Amino acid sequence: MAPQPSPAEISQVIQMSVAPVFLLVGVAGFVNAFVARLSRVVDRRRHLAGLLRAPDPEREALMLEEVAILDRRARLVHIGITLSITTALLVCLTIITVFLEFFLEMAQPQLVGGFFVLAMLCLVGSLVAFLREVFLAIRSLKLSHRDTTGSRRPPADGEIP
Repeated sequence: MAPQPSPAEISQVIQMSVAPVFLLVGVAGFVNAFVARLSRVVDRRRHLAGLLRAPDPEREALMLEEVAILDRRARLVHIGITLSITTALLVCLTIITVFLEFFLEMAQPQLVGGFFVLAMLCLVGSLVAFLREVFLAIRSLKLSHRDTTGSRRPPADGEIP
């Protein structure tokens, strides 16, 4: 019969899993930001779809261009959410593996390390998707500026692009 782990040993395992738990909290906040951005994209897309039913011929091209950007933004947000959730799942698997290693007395450092590296790669992918989506949002703002001014002039000092 295997010896029972001491409370001190169990405490050490719990301490090792605290850092990944903080990572989970951060990823959850990130998913929340993505969901908020997706909500904004969907609302704007619906608004533009309504305007396109009775289009203003002069603004139709700009609206169609903005709809295309919104579709790309929605796709990037979807990718970002998927990668963020995958990050969270991999972090959970890392924590579970640490506990199983301890209680089953099996050393699998490559498995723990592999799960964590995959989690970090997914997090990097999620951050890249977020950054790209922000760039598209800024591009969409420039379209709105063009629409309200009727020209392609650069914004004046202090004016929002």
